[in-house]
Amino acid sequence: MYDVVLLTLGSGRDGSAGCGNGDGCCGSAAGSADESCTDTPRVPVLTCADALTARGARVEMITAHSDAEIDQVLARLDAPARPDGLTWPEQDSKTRLIIATASDGQLRAVMRRMVRRYAPPPSKRPADLAGNRTVPDLPPIGLLPLDPAGAGRDGAPTDLVGQLGLPRDPADVATALLDGPVRRLDLLRNDGGSVTLDGVLLAHADDDGRTVPWRGRVEVDDTVLTSGDDPVLACAVGNGRGYAQLATLPLLAEADLGSGVVEVAVAVPVLAGPRWGRKKVRIEVRRARGRAVSVVPRDGDLPYVDDGVSGKLGRKRSWWIEPGAWAVYSR
Repeated sequence: MYDVVLLTLGSGRDGSAGCGNGDGCCGSAAGSADESCTDTPRVPVLTCADALTARGARVEMITAHSDAEIDQVLARLDAPARPDGLTWPEQDSKTRLIIATASDGQLRAVMRRMVRRYAPPPSKRPADLAGNRTVPDLPPIGLLPLDPAGAGRDGAPTDLVGQLGLPRDPADVATALLDGPVRRLDLLRNDGGSVTLDGVLLAHADDDGRTVPWRGRVEVDDTVLTSGDDPVLACAVGNGRGYAQLATLPLLAEADLGSGVVEVAVAVPVLAGPRWGRKKVRIEVRRARGRAVSVVPRDGDLPYVDDGVSGKLGRKRSWWIEPGAWAVYSR
């Protein structure tokens, strides 16, 4: 039978941002007010643990307060030492991991540590690593959402668990971990050292919440969506469909976590109408799909939301797809 670690993210012991350095963990700006930021196990965690124990699994519940404590948990998924000295994941481990998350940002914080643990440096790239990847197949994980609904007012899923159609009930999560198939998914890495599971929305708004156009160069592989001369209302970099719309404006059309490509869209206001008559402003959405995308802001710091975590982009940022790099236990 399996050893199962149920991992929850907790606040920093010193009252600081805690794990992930503000990357969606409890105690960060994104999670400090969330009731999940407590060291006491939540009811879904206890229920899932009971379901696993009833099936004969050995369960340990851990609350990580820092990146170092996340790393200690991930070390249990390591394979035996390799001759080349690289830290590599065990592909047939008897230890399985469930991440209990209140947000996609918390999940991203753990996945970022997993990528940093197992991604070999370019100078030590092994021959058994696929040519279109910079990380090996990461260990599959179980996802336990702490939000029982995970949907907005329109019923559409608001988190990755909902997008992927994964179980939300703690007992069903336990069953998927022990009996379900493994579903491999694409991952976005970026040159800032982080990862993106769902997507990124780059947009600027004033103090009244009105969209403010910005300028920048957006390029997908060899396709230039904007060279930096157009006013841009929004840019969506989508691995999944969490950022498929900006208010009522459709952005992404075909984003898919298993497609092997990233979809990018920019929304640009343009004048349209008869040659001699009065012209009106319409929104033109330009889309492209590819392996990599770069965004170069031209008007100073550009606000963005990445897997639910806010930040500002002040220089060029590049994302690239890692096909099938991470995986979940499905049903």
